[in-house]
Parts: sequence; C-alpha cells; structure tokens
Amino acid sequence: MFGVMTSTKPLTPDIPTLLHQLGTTVAVVGATDHPTKYGGRIYRDLKSKGFTVFAVNPYRDEVDGDPCWHSLADLPTAPTIVDFVVPPARALDVLAECLDLGYTNVWIQPGAENDAVLEFLSENDFNYLANACIMVQARTTS
Repeated sequence: MFGVMTSTKPLTPDIPTLLHQLGTTVAVVGATDHPTKYGGRIYRDLKSKGFTVFAVNPYRDEVDGDPCWHSLADLPTAPTIVDFVVPPARALDVLAECLDLGYTNVWIQPGAENDAVLEFLSENDFNYLANACIMVQARTTS
C-alpha cells in the first residue's frame, strides 16, 4: 500500500489547490453508471458538488444521463484535472495519452497506482496526487 504521494511542477498549483479554484473541470477516467463502483460514485459526487465533470470510458456512451467520451482526445475541452479510477495497467495507457495531449494535472485514486504508474508520473514531470480520494478533498468546496 502506498501513502499519499504528490509532485508539483514549479509555478503550478498543487492538485488540491486546483480542485478548489473556480471553474475547475475534472475528467473522470473510468466513470460508470454502476452504483457501487468508485468510477460512478466519484463522477456523481463531483457533479453533485457543482463541478463540471467529463465521463471518460471507452465502453460507455453515457454516464448518469450525460455524454461519455471514449478517450481524453474526444473531450470538448481540456480538463483542469484528470482523475483516474481504473486499474494501474489502464492508467499507464491513459497517462501516455495525457502526455500526448499536454494534460499534466492528474489525480490517481487509491487502487489506480502501482510502482510503474508512480515511476511514469515522476519520469514525465506530471503534477499529481496519488493514493488520495478526490471525494474527500472535494468536501470542502461545497
């Protein structure tokens, strides 16, 4: 098990600070309608708190009645934060897509990280928070 890990790029606000800024948008990678899966719980939680959230899941067309994009490249606008609620192997694939798109502010939910994910984040200069739940941090914004 990993403790909370962070890395902030120079002159870039840390991830919890970004979460509290007006107009922050969050792409939830792994969003789903399944009522007990964290991808769905996180998506609905952030949405209920007034965040603009984008569901990203290659296997869904809709989440919670909203459009679901199959990849980050399909989003209508760049998200402020990309939140990962997928297994580590999938997280690595989507992190590579983040690099291609220039999305470097990422939140890695517990269970989406492993040594390879953390190494990839560090080696590629991501601004990240790992092994912490976005729903807990978002409580203070509502």
